[in-house]
Amino acid sequence: MIRFASLLCVGLLGATASPLWAADSDAQLKRGERVYQRFCALCHGKNLEGQANWRRRKPDGRLPAPPHDETGHTWHHADAVLFGIIKQGLVPPFAPPNYKSDMTGWGDTLSDDDIHAVIAYIKSRWPAETRRIQAEINAEALKRQR
Repeated sequence: MIRFASLLCVGLLGATASPLWAADSDAQLKRGERVYQRFCALCHGKNLEGQANWRRRKPDGRLPAPPHDETGHTWHHADAVLFGIIKQGLVPPFAPPNYKSDMTGWGDTLSDDDIHAVIAYIKSRWPAETRRIQAEINAEALKRQR
């Protein structure tokens, strides 16, 4: 389902699907870190480590916040999917209908530039090999868009 959502959202997001934030500046990374620490770290961890037992459902049936470092699955998604999840939350096409999650959309709080900066910051913390694999995922998603 997540792979389907990754492919579907690339078409739905249109221009946002291209990784416009691929050439990260120091200013963008600093902005991304500030935004991440203010809005994302509470759930996803100050060091992108996520919540404990993030693969095991809580009593309410929801999953804890996953890590955004290389130990999680954030890097398995194209940038357009990450952008969509941050902006809209875990709703279709980024999750199945009626999926229950604590991840709400931040589109009313964060600007698109803030979201791009957060993604750039998260990616800047990954090892080179993880970034390389995620770049291939982006390239494949963009090919399918065309």
